[in-house]
Amino acid sequence: MKRVHLLPNVVTAFGLSCGLFVIFKLNMTPLGGASMQVLTQTAGILLLAVIADLLDGGIARAMNAESEFGGFFDSMADAITFGVAPSVIVLKSFSIEPGTELSFFLTTAAMVFSLCGVLRLVRFNVSAQSAKGSEDMLSAHKKNFIGLPIPGAAASAVSLNLFLASDIANRLFTLSDELRASLLVFAMIFLGYLMVCRWKFPSLKTLRLKVFSFQQVFFIVLVAAVTFYGIMHHFATVFFIFSWGYIALAITLSLLRLISGRRTKTLEDFEPAPDDIEFTD
Repeated sequence: MKRVHLLPNVVTAFGLSCGLFVIFKLNMTPLGGASMQVLTQTAGILLLAVIADLLDGGIARAMNAESEFGGFFDSMADAITFGVAPSVIVLKSFSIEPGTELSFFLTTAAMVFSLCGVLRLVRFNVSAQSAKGSEDMLSAHKKNFIGLPIPGAAASAVSLNLFLASDIANRLFTLSDELRASLLVFAMIFLGYLMVCRWKFPSLKTLRLKVFSFQQVFFIVLVAAVTFYGIMHHFATVFFIFSWGYIALAITLSLLRLISGRRTKTLEDFEPAPDDIEFTD
């Protein structure tokens, strides 16, 4: 009988519960009935799920409790929490009449987002299994993600939807429901593409901050304080900046790698990965 460690899977179950709560909560909300308060609450719950997703793997590695059960459970939980829940949030944010062209495009974009998220998880699991036999592949697999991680895609979709509905966005731009929905259509299709593309995205799990002076400590504390204040008083804006800033950073690094060329070692970790899956009839 294979042993299954309890603590990492409890954390995974907590993240899955967050996603299910968001789905069930919005399922009882009529179309267009998701107010700014509801959108903020659901975004906060999904952030808790992101934290749980970061913790469960770390706890499993620290306890030497990694297992096939935990890996599959984590992928299934991510598919629901980060693949389905963001699409439900976006669809419930608009009171668009069913049967219209905009309703069709918005539903299609939500389906593309969810489908690409599942494909992203399947490819990640296949790559993780292949990397187990090679130390170099395992190191590269942990250093960078191939394609946008599904928690990052979920955060980007939810944060954009929240920001466009916020008072700040409405003061800066004149946004009708049709324009907001159109922007979300393009954004979710774009995020779906990023999840299945071969571009590299840095892994936050391997982030290491080296501190060499008290000035750097002061700067880090100052940034943390400003970020905390922003989250407390301008949650929609800060959430949007951080989630889309991560995407902008990864795309910039990949473009710089393409510009520099393969003959140089500049940002070689961000060389687009070759296709490793061949589809046949």
